[in-house]
Amino acid sequence: MSSERVLAIETDDLTKRYDDDILAVDGLNLEVGQGITYALLGPNGAGKTTTISMLTTLLQPTGGQATVAGFDVVEQPDQVRLQIGVTFQEIVLDPDLTGRQALDVHGRLYRQGKAERRQKIEELGRLVELEEALDRRVKTYSGGMKRRLELIRGLMTEPRILFLDEPTQGLDPQNRTAIWEYLHRLRSEGDLTILLTTHYMEEAEALADRVGIIDHGRLVVEGSPEGLIEDMGADVISVSGRGDRSAFLEAIKARAYVQHVDESEQDIRIGVDNGNHRLAELVGLASQDGFVIQDVSIAKPSLGDVFLKYTGRQLRDR
Repeated sequence: MSSERVLAIETDDLTKRYDDDILAVDGLNLEVGQGITYALLGPNGAGKTTTISMLTTLLQPTGGQATVAGFDVVEQPDQVRLQIGVTFQEIVLDPDLTGRQALDVHGRLYRQGKAERRQKIEELGRLVELEEALDRRVKTYSGGMKRRLELIRGLMTEPRILFLDEPTQGLDPQNRTAIWEYLHRLRSEGDLTILLTTHYMEEAEALADRVGIIDHGRLVVEGSPEGLIEDMGADVISVSGRGDRSAFLEAIKARAYVQHVDESEQDIRIGVDNGNHRLAELVGLASQDGFVIQDVSIAKPSLGDVFLKYTGRQLRDR
């Protein structure tokens, strides 16, 4: 494995195959630098949660190697667990405990002293604005409050690396934005490394220093959000219409200023260097080739466009 820079997480051909011959993670090679936020993106069934489960020692790999905070996840699982905090995709809280009790139990499991537990609970409760709800039972909490409680439970032991599997899933935009603010604050106050999975492209853009897109268990592209978006071109022209589109597609792909073309049943998305300058010519090509445009729009590319470029648009479960 590489030793040229300090890595919080590193995998070398990490593989997970299940008994029914499903290859969930297929030779994944991943490097996450210390002190950054890394977003792992991918369609349903791409292997994101399986990857996190292996990195947090909940699943045994069937091949390859992985280190977290310098410790091997198979050979040194206890040391790995001491370095990490985890928030799972599904909320895992005892509804009959109070928020304070849930945090206290977690601290006890890590053998924190009573005074340290009290201090951390008060400090973290203030961080996510739960201090007035800590003595209420968890079953009275809203979804957003439960997510915030899970987040600070993962921080009770001052982890070097925080794993967040879909940390804002199911939350409304206000609660989602609030959690983003807490994560930004955490990053600004220390050397915490965060690895998160998310289906929200705007979340990855808002939080991540680096993004990796995983599909069919393999890393297909990686880079900064800004760099990946820049590679898409200056503008994306979306075209929908009726008729035979094959000649139109052939014509636009031959244009030097067209940087990529993504097509679905609904529309054609064309990455170009300057949408306003190229729109008239593209519309003209359609009329010449018998494809009738019914709707057209121009937008700046987003991380969502990058995601679609590398993973396609078809819905799938694996």
